[in-house]
Amino acid sequence: MLVDGKWTADWHPVQAKDAKGGFVRQVSGFRNWVTPDGAPGPTGEGGFAAAPGRYHLYVALICPWASRALIARKLKKLEDVVSLSVVEPALTDEGWRFGTSSSLPGATPDTVNGATYLHELYTRADPHYTGRATVPVLWDKERGTIVNNESADIVRMFNSGFGALADAGVDLYPADLREAIDALNERIYPRLNNGVYRTGFATTQIAYEEAFADVFGMLAELEQRLAGGGPFLLGTRFTEADIRLFVTLVRFDAAYHGLFKCNLRRITDYPSLQAYMMRVLDVPGIRDTVNIDHIKRGYYSIKSLNPNGIVPVGPDLPGLAPVTLAPVMLAPSS
Repeated sequence: MLVDGKWTADWHPVQAKDAKGGFVRQVSGFRNWVTPDGAPGPTGEGGFAAAPGRYHLYVALICPWASRALIARKLKKLEDVVSLSVVEPALTDEGWRFGTSSSLPGATPDTVNGATYLHELYTRADPHYTGRATVPVLWDKERGTIVNNESADIVRMFNSGFGALADAGVDLYPADLREAIDALNERIYPRLNNGVYRTGFATTQIAYEEAFADVFGMLAELEQRLAGGGPFLLGTRFTEADIRLFVTLVRFDAAYHGLFKCNLRRITDYPSLQAYMMRVLDVPGIRDTVNIDHIKRGYYSIKSLNPNGIVPVGPDLPGLAPVTLAPVMLAPSS
């Protein structure tokens, strides 16, 4: 993390914990908003007016929070309005690193600021910044600063903050469903979206078991909900609540089940949740935002949880890229 603008490699996730040893997530440090006319949004200052080519999104394909923003950008058809950089999946001793010619496919250079590491953007925006350098980051090329690094805000900015530059035919936060969306988000986030992290980064048995119970209690509740309705969480309309649930579900069997010890069941063991996840994958554009190779390599690079850095070959995930096994050289029999 950064401490008064200086990088330190001593921080690791299990250091951020409560009295029970439970994982505590950092609060986002930049909360300004892009609006159609540059007026202030719900938080932060004004002056960030929507304009083609002015803003740049930084993401990691491993990260569910960043993927929220990436999906919203895709669905609102903002690819030609907001440019994009993708970091490498594996965390380094200096955090997220931008792609080079030798990086895993999908990672890209920082074409806006020429940074090597994401944390360089944070100190450009605030030379005395203290905190983790997280994704997503929405960058303003005109003012040379971070607009926002909170995924929930960025999703809503992409939905309504870019006005006529975005696809008006898609509304991820419709007025008549906002109360229901907010209620779902408030219930799913602590128990499942962040619950898997609370499970994986717990440092005591009691913290782990409490988080574990939340995760599988929420999955059981969602399985029942989807078995009796659908096709999406709030009926026939796809909303930001579906984005927030999907990004956790699509990572569950590949990463959380094994690495985070969320191993009571897999998503494939829940018929309604599995079918729901496949429906979301089939929404035009969403499959393009999912990279299971980045997801597995990224999560299994967390040294505090996987010190040897071995990335599992499996699982074979229905509807996603098949597992490709390298040839196995067998020793000759004696």
